[in-house]
Amino acid sequence: MAKTTDPAALIDRAIQQFLPRIETGNYYGQKIEKVPAGKTILAQDREVQAAIVRAALDRLPVLEEKIAAHRSKLKGSEKYNPNARPGWDEIWQPRFVLLEMLRGLLRKALPLTEADLIRLFEWPLQSSNGLYTAWYPWAGMASAAECFAADTSITGKFADLLNRVEKGLRKERDDKDARNFADRFQTLLAGAPQIKIESGEAWSDAALSDLKKLKAKPARAWNALLTHCQTGGKGKLTPAWEKDAQPLIDAVGFDSLKDHALRWFPLVDKPRTEPRERDHPWEPDYDQLIVPQHVELLRGLVWSCGLKEDADLARAIGKLALSAYRKVPGKGPRLVSLGNACVTALGHMPGRAPIGQLAVLKVKVKFGTAQKEIEKAFNAAAARENLPRDEIEELAVPAYGLEEVGVLRETLGDYRAELVVDGGSTAIHWFKDGKPLKSAPAAAKKDHAAEVKELQSALKDINTMLPVQRERLDASFLAQKTWPLGVWRERYLDHPLIGTIARRLIWSFASKGKTADGIWHGGRIVSADGRELAIADDATATLWHPIGRPVDAVLAWRDWLDKHEVVQPFKQAHREVYVLTDAERRTGTYSNRFAAHVLRQHQFHALCAARGWTNRLRLMVDADYPPAHRLLPQWNLRAEYWVEGAGSEYGQDTTDSGAYLYLATDQVRFYQIEAPQLHAHASGGGYGRYNQAVDEPLPLTDIPPLVFSEIMRDVDLFVGVASVGNDPNWADGGPGGQYRDYWQSYSFGDLSATAQTRRALLEKLIPRLKVADRCSLADKFLIVRGDVRTYKIHLGSGNILMAPNDQYLCIVAKQTVAGVDRVFLPFEGDATLSVILSKAFLLAADTRITDQTITSQLKK
Repeated sequence: MAKTTDPAALIDRAIQQFLPRIETGNYYGQKIEKVPAGKTILAQDREVQAAIVRAALDRLPVLEEKIAAHRSKLKGSEKYNPNARPGWDEIWQPRFVLLEMLRGLLRKALPLTEADLIRLFEWPLQSSNGLYTAWYPWAGMASAAECFAADTSITGKFADLLNRVEKGLRKERDDKDARNFADRFQTLLAGAPQIKIESGEAWSDAALSDLKKLKAKPARAWNALLTHCQTGGKGKLTPAWEKDAQPLIDAVGFDSLKDHALRWFPLVDKPRTEPRERDHPWEPDYDQLIVPQHVELLRGLVWSCGLKEDADLARAIGKLALSAYRKVPGKGPRLVSLGNACVTALGHMPGRAPIGQLAVLKVKVKFGTAQKEIEKAFNAAAARENLPRDEIEELAVPAYGLEEVGVLRETLGDYRAELVVDGGSTAIHWFKDGKPLKSAPAAAKKDHAAEVKELQSALKDINTMLPVQRERLDASFLAQKTWPLGVWRERYLDHPLIGTIARRLIWSFASKGKTADGIWHGGRIVSADGRELAIADDATATLWHPIGRPVDAVLAWRDWLDKHEVVQPFKQAHREVYVLTDAERRTGTYSNRFAAHVLRQHQFHALCAARGWTNRLRLMVDADYPPAHRLLPQWNLRAEYWVEGAGSEYGQDTTDSGAYLYLATDQVRFYQIEAPQLHAHASGGGYGRYNQAVDEPLPLTDIPPLVFSEIMRDVDLFVGVASVGNDPNWADGGPGGQYRDYWQSYSFGDLSATAQTRRALLEKLIPRLKVADRCSLADKFLIVRGDVRTYKIHLGSGNILMAPNDQYLCIVAKQTVAGVDRVFLPFEGDATLSVILSKAFLLAADTRITDQTITSQLKK
């Protein structure tokens, strides 16, 4: 056959040679160069190849019309089943060949005219098939347009077509390739890279609105900065990225950057403004997510904000991190990469304000990858500030403007404002001429708006930071850290914020082999008998712990707190102490004290994170899991609590995603920190070696008493909070009644160490209650005498039995019963004690109960 360069003939030949490949069904991945005619086409000079493109464009619209007409005749599944569509191959197969031909040719720099490109881009817009990326050669079309734009401006009809295509591709929200092609066309139209911001998210709507209001020069500066944020923020924060960003930030102006960031960042936490429904219940809630290019932009923007010290931006970045790490059902943490970028920015930002935000994140964000990023950020901040890593968290606690411990005073015109941190609460009090006012005066808010706003910001920040520092100190017993007396005074006793916590705690002071215990009171440090301590200047201070102390000494401190009505920030004098039992001495290397319980898995998982334990959610799958564990590097120990999934019915004993709803508990063990871990299958069967060398657990008698006590206290907390036995709704034993016996034994069984502490406290509290004449203690119960019935409230679970026949009474406590908040409690944080007191007040006046769900039970 004679060679030809006629475009139509070359196309016909390619189609004929390609058809056998298509008819075999093995056409995906076939390229035009795989057939002789295709090789001939690709070997032609560029003028002939451009003519072949034009010839293909002559045929494609006709084929598109035939395809659309053919589809309109099909019904149901026939539209998606080629075998059920007679006549389809005659029109679809030639189109496939033409499509592959264009994919091969448009990659080349062909001499296509503007008229050719207009025809090329009119083709998909005129089709009824949509702009699906698999249906058109978009990569080649973008290359052809970019080649044309290198020498000629894009204007007129061609610009209009590109604009319509760009907007159409943006609508393919779930197609990453479509967004990438849209970005290329947007860049062509603008003559420079453009920001990739779409509407539909609260923050992006605000950003588009703000950017639209800018004049030409600031608009160009913002475009350059945000483009750098978006295109350069895909990797790590590098010196090169920072160097390129700095002049762009200078062009925008740091104040403008800060102003916009403070408006945009809080909106990232808001749901989409253009809702997207889930196709399946197990899919994530798309309204809580943001599109990938926005994550990239925000990541770079956060880094830009972290290049200069600013307390307001540090606060905003910290809140954005919490938003990004917030968990979404079906996905887990919303935006891990954005959260990590926030942490990186805080670690990079100069000054100590960002370190305070890292401290907040360390307490509030507990999953593994985030904790690793936070630790890296702390290390970076310590190196930058030239501070020891183990001290940076206590050195960086802000004072928030407090002039003395717990007090900030400010005069605003005729008014005086006092921000007071009193125990666990913080409030702003207003005065005029020395007389207290009920609320902030309107005149002060109008004439001193900035100062009032700053006070309110300080109030919010303090309320955020106080629980963080309280938890840090509560978790510090195992560190057994000591401070020189002067350092301790500066960082704790006299620190404007931490002092409000430290002055309600007991401390031990050691000097020259002698130790004395004391607490701050009346401007001095006193012992439990009220005498002022004479503390030597060379003394060291340590946080007091009841382990190993004589019982009389512990009780003396409890009496002192009670007498002076000092509310400790966490349990210290009333802290539970766990010592080895005879049973544990017999088992030797493990404790069964908290075995055979049934826990709600997700609540247990959250408690593990809050107490510094590592745990993995168990799924009903063929997989092995290590036990929940806590690393104790100061002691070279690892504590383990063995748990396994409970139940066997998928959907009944699991969530929709397969996570067990409940766990069965087993032993507590201790190992050297580097010892290999045993694993247990998800479905149970015990922990085993699985063909690996495993060290034996350590004898419990070798574990330091402080370590043993604090670990067992954690485990007691896990059981006390997460057990199904303390849920009044579980009286029927839960799904299928399978846990009825466990619920009964836990709800009204022996008291744990925590419950025993609760009982000892109630012995002193009851005489002070308004309902004291109706209350008494008997063994495991608080007995409350009502007018209708007499009630037994279990001191461990808070569940209730009614006399005379121990009938169960189900009350789901609201913890807001009048009078409870006015009862003095010597420590914060015992929710079950509050529930017990609430129920006591309620039941002592049982004739006043109006809730029918309760009264109907009383009459039975």
